[in-house]
Amino acid sequence: MASDFKDPFDAIVDAPFDSALSERYLVYALSTITARSLPDVRDGLKPVHRRLLWAMRLLKLDPAQGYKKCARVVGDVIGKYHPHGDQSVYDAMVRLAQDFALRYPLVDGQGNFGNIDGDNAAAYRYTEARLTQVAMDLMDGLDEEAVDYRPTYNGEEQEPELFPGLFPNLLANGAAGIAVGMATNIPPHNAAELLEAAILLVDTPEADDDAILAHVKGPDFPTGGLVVDPPAVIRESYVTGRGGFRVRARWTIEREKGGGWQVVVSEIPYGVQKGKLIEQIAGLINDKKFPILADVRDESDAVVRIVLEPRSRTVDAGVLMDGLFRLSDLETRISLNLNVLDKDRTPRVMSLREALAAWTEHQFVVLRRRTEHRLTKIADRIELLDGYLIAYLNLDRIIEIIRTEDEPKQVMMAEFGLTDRQAEAILNMRLRSLRRLEEFEIRGERDKLDKEQAALTALLADPKKQRARMKRDLAKIRDRYGPETPLGRRRTGIEEAAPTRDIPLEAMIEREPITVILSQRGWIRALRGHADLAASDAAKFKEGDGPAFAFHAQTTDKILLAAENGRFFTLGADRLPGGRGFGEPVRAMIDLDGGIGIVALMPANKVQRLLVVASDGRGFLVPVADVLAETRKGKTVVTPRAGAVLKVVRPVSPAHDYVAAIGDNRRMLVFPLNELIELSRGQGVQLQRYRDASLSDAITFVFAEGLSWPMGGDSGRTRTESDLGLWRAARGAAGRMPPNGFPRDNRFQ
Repeated sequence: MASDFKDPFDAIVDAPFDSALSERYLVYALSTITARSLPDVRDGLKPVHRRLLWAMRLLKLDPAQGYKKCARVVGDVIGKYHPHGDQSVYDAMVRLAQDFALRYPLVDGQGNFGNIDGDNAAAYRYTEARLTQVAMDLMDGLDEEAVDYRPTYNGEEQEPELFPGLFPNLLANGAAGIAVGMATNIPPHNAAELLEAAILLVDTPEADDDAILAHVKGPDFPTGGLVVDPPAVIRESYVTGRGGFRVRARWTIEREKGGGWQVVVSEIPYGVQKGKLIEQIAGLINDKKFPILADVRDESDAVVRIVLEPRSRTVDAGVLMDGLFRLSDLETRISLNLNVLDKDRTPRVMSLREALAAWTEHQFVVLRRRTEHRLTKIADRIELLDGYLIAYLNLDRIIEIIRTEDEPKQVMMAEFGLTDRQAEAILNMRLRSLRRLEEFEIRGERDKLDKEQAALTALLADPKKQRARMKRDLAKIRDRYGPETPLGRRRTGIEEAAPTRDIPLEAMIEREPITVILSQRGWIRALRGHADLAASDAAKFKEGDGPAFAFHAQTTDKILLAAENGRFFTLGADRLPGGRGFGEPVRAMIDLDGGIGIVALMPANKVQRLLVVASDGRGFLVPVADVLAETRKGKTVVTPRAGAVLKVVRPVSPAHDYVAAIGDNRRMLVFPLNELIELSRGQGVQLQRYRDASLSDAITFVFAEGLSWPMGGDSGRTRTESDLGLWRAARGAAGRMPPNGFPRDNRFQ
């Protein structure tokens, strides 16, 4: 016994970890790609869907039969064919039954299978299902050896490797899946259009993409809507197999008495849950992000009906819908990634033409296999008929042999030249069949089979006849799903439309006056209305805190914040915290460290250019449009040299023609504005030269009007120095002492 013991450590293989891991992960990746996530180009199904339909077929859940509980179907699938979770299998089954998810449902569900609002289906013990005619068409030929079968995972059953039917399921119903390193996303299309294109390929195999696109106009979604891309964009997507489609909701205007109107949305984009869409639009109204829209109502029953009520009758309907297309899922982009498994089970991206050609090629294979199967059945039947005919012609001798011989089978085979099958069939005949065993009936059936055999043999030998037969079969299926049928009519319109217009900011945000206040410790808030900035009780602050910046603005304004490190941040005035309490830390809204000071805060839309100067006296002019950046990280505008920080950010009026700069050494300099350069980012040029000093302040002004500054005390008076000739010099000079009475803090304002 001891000699039979095997040490498990003897089986350990010494291998590099990276190679062992990569080999195992590759096996997993290939399994995910080929056996789970990507559909087969020939039937458009993944294994779970194929096994579901196969199990339902074996349960005889035909359209003419009754329903069975979904729990029964799921049990058979996971027990015999697909050893995965019951919920995942049921979810796949539910999707096959949803008429808003599948263009041509493959399962006919009875009970709660979910809805377009996003509600889930009932548990599988409550719901029932059977196959649809589409599924039957997809599986047509399974009994005629049209495809190969393989053992199931446990070897106890057989399952088809794919389905042979003439329904173009891959493109008609679409597919979506995420594998390892690749994905697929195929929108649904109109089956009649696909079959027309397939007939064209049967007639003209070398037909190009444009010939195919003359029949296939674009996607055809079960929920309708409009594809608004130009034809060139649609063509590019189909030719390359990659791209996307802009899909909009279908809407109309309903006029009311008195001149009022409302928009009614009757179809929404594919894949959008109606309940979440309503919540999304209601959120825009509640957050006052789209003030021209007053209300949204869901008046849907079996048909989608979403009512949008404008703020007033003067609102332009086009502007209203363009805004909603931009801000909500009333317009979405549905991608196209035609990544499928070809006939060799190799994943690759195909064009629309290539996918249709691969499917058509598969149908010819199916046609030949079904023909060969039928020829085999005919040959078997003819063999039996020939045996019956011999038995009829020699009935008395056959009866005598059966009555008298111990081994009648061998005697009959030897005497009449019968085969084993013929002799066995004669011996298995019932006595009641003898009276019906008439020669003319046997010969009549034999003649019919001979004619059918000759026709099928000619069909196999002649590609032209195969093409004619294929066109006839495709036309029959096309008529079943033609545009005149309720299921086959095109639901999605193809109407080119311009991209959504840029909606004015005032239309997106309700314009209201506010007072923006930033405290010394960085707490920001927006008071309603334009408060008196000079009033001591205009705003309250925490103990030890006080005002740093305060100004009037509108909720539609963009607020510009500049930090000492040269980064500029943009805040939406409508998103600032309200005036109750002390506000919120502004650093929680942007990525700015607590040790970096805030240099300026101002409305961005009230100025066109800014003067920016660092503490070392270097600066430049920058357009406001170049500093806006509505991200948390902001935008670097000034790059101060080592040891310097951004010191001054001042608005520049178009009338200003001079610059005044003063250092903490109380030296002031005045020079023409045109000596400064305009940049989008950088350090700029030297405004004023210092020795053991740095810049205190800088400002632009109108030279003819002079400079003004506030006088000390509570008088509120200002002093103006109109003659600035003594301080006028070239940019970069050291400057001289400022006029008498200039503030001791060396600040112009």
